[in-house]
Amino acid sequence: MRLDRAWIVSQIPHNGRMCLLDEVIEWDLRSIRCRSATHRDPDHPLRSHGRLGIACGIEYAAQTMAVHGALAGDESGARPRAGFLASVRGVRLHVLRLDDIESDLICQATRVAGDEFTALYDFALWSESRKLLNGRATVVLDAGKRLTI
Repeated sequence: MRLDRAWIVSQIPHNGRMCLLDEVIEWDLRSIRCRSATHRDPDHPLRSHGRLGIACGIEYAAQTMAVHGALAGDESGARPRAGFLASVRGVRLHVLRLDDIESDLICQATRVAGDEFTALYDFALWSESRKLLNGRATVVLDAGKRLTI
């Protein structure tokens, strides 16, 4: 079964143009790789002043992690859970912008640790063999359900 944009939209909270991923290339319980061509869209929702800065690559990574959570949850029999990007660390920006990258983007995320409440991912955004961005992210799962006042 091909996991295309329609499937991705049905699994993550990002709808319409804000869904930045086009397809899941491959995945397992530990990692995922997704492809996108949306960075070349002149009407990209994250463009500012006519350009798409490289820091927007973090959103591509966050959506890739969300898709991985949905897939890993399906595989384990658990329902997909809402996740909130709590922090990013060690982010390295290797280019200035995304909109001038001619080839498709490949976003890779690897879950390196976690439990039922959090997930820690290493992520990288590539274009062909060129690394564009990399870092580490912490995702808090079902945070809204655990908050008490």
